[in-house]
Amino acid sequence: MIALRGFALLLLLQMCGEGLARLLSLPIPGPVIGMLLLWPMLQWTPLRDSLAAAAQLLLSHLSLFFVPAGVGVIAHLGLLSQYGLKLLVVIALSTWIGLAVTALVLRALLGRGNE
Repeated sequence: MIALRGFALLLLLQMCGEGLARLLSLPIPGPVIGMLLLWPMLQWTPLRDSLAAAAQLLLSHLSLFFVPAGVGVIAHLGLLSQYGLKLLVVIALSTWIGLAVTALVLRALLGRGNE
């Protein structure tokens, strides 16, 4: 029962985050805002206990969250064998491009802070 309160609180915070993101037209996803709202809630002991129970329940069944992805891979094994190498190249290149852009932006922002 205590885990159910934790789930309800997590969903409520996510809903509040979504509402704030849409209401204020923020470029940040609602779940991220909800997570930021969760941070001060963790300081309050009654809420912390219910959130810990919900987190423990989720973590105990974490492997179940990988089942849909595994089923999807098996269901589309033909596509994976046909386009697997191309997908691997695209994933590797996009990862490296993302890292490079992040590094360049960080360098530019750190350089601007010295002025």
